[in-house]
Amino acid sequence: MAHILLLPGDGIGPEVLDATSRVLGWFTQNRNFAASTETALVGGTAFETLGTPAPDETIAKAKAADAVLFGAVGGPQWDGLAFDKKPERGLLRLRKDLELFANLRPALCFDALKDASSLRPEIVAGLDILIVRELTGGVYFGEPKEITDLPDGQKRAVDTQVYTTSEIERIARVAFELARLRGKRVASAEKSNVMVTGVLWRQVVTRVHAAEFSDVELTHILADNCAMQLVRNPKQFDVIVTDNLFGDILSDEAAQATGSIGMLPSASLGAKDPATGKQASLYEPVHGSAPDSAGQGLANPIACILSLAMALRYSFARVDDAVLLEKAVERVLAEGYRTGDIMQDGMTKVGTDGMTDAILKALAALS
Repeated sequence: MAHILLLPGDGIGPEVLDATSRVLGWFTQNRNFAASTETALVGGTAFETLGTPAPDETIAKAKAADAVLFGAVGGPQWDGLAFDKKPERGLLRLRKDLELFANLRPALCFDALKDASSLRPEIVAGLDILIVRELTGGVYFGEPKEITDLPDGQKRAVDTQVYTTSEIERIARVAFELARLRGKRVASAEKSNVMVTGVLWRQVVTRVHAAEFSDVELTHILADNCAMQLVRNPKQFDVIVTDNLFGDILSDEAAQATGSIGMLPSASLGAKDPATGKQASLYEPVHGSAPDSAGQGLANPIACILSLAMALRYSFARVDDAVLLEKAVERVLAEGYRTGDIMQDGMTKVGTDGMTDAILKALAALS
């Protein structure tokens, strides 16, 4: 039996994860998917209860689980906390302790939402990009990371960008392997013109490509140009592989091109255990905690529900179920159901529960 850990977190996290749990329940009842769940604390709610955003108990449960479904963390009530107590540190510790080095962020524009994008419909219609972001290295984790006092009374802040050969090799392999299942094209984004980590990144990706993946087309692009191209002509890309910082920025930009950041899921994966085949994994919506909308039943649950589809595909090898869920979402959008963030003239506005009900109805009809 599959064991799934639920981490609702803060803000709208509990609402979208509750919606996703309802969908998961449908699969256990109707698709012969044997799965059990338990819930644990993370983020601001964990700090309020246990004094830390990443309790050891939560980390232990995450390591034992077959997959983790994550809601969101953060909120203005915790802005004044010390850096190591902020809710976001809970997510960062999960990524680090579970060694979740590969972050997969698809940017898919459903045809029914092509008019909801801030870009012209013809620019985004049919958009299907996968951004592969290195997640446990780079400037977010490099040391030293500090603020120091200078003799003249100023302060000096330092974040350190660090990458090793092996870190770049493993994320490059993930990108190339996934590209083989898609359009066989990888764009590697870095800043080799001004950063020595970018120079090493380009060298290593080039070598891995030549030695192992010559059947996949590789292009190199500077990260700032990649950002511009995602607005100018996003459909030129298939798979983009990049580092932690640039991946954070580029994936959010790509998300907005699809119509709403509330639509997009993500997966964070570790290396497979060679003995058991088990792979640490965490699935979460790209959107944040949206505290202004929390507790009102307004949140769009689709990104979290599609994160479940990614879990079905990558953690449980239930590709048919993943495709079914994605088709159900596509059908609901085509039928005109919209939450507030993707609302369009002439469509039916629903809240979190209404959108979830519609997806469950579509699942029943499609199956």
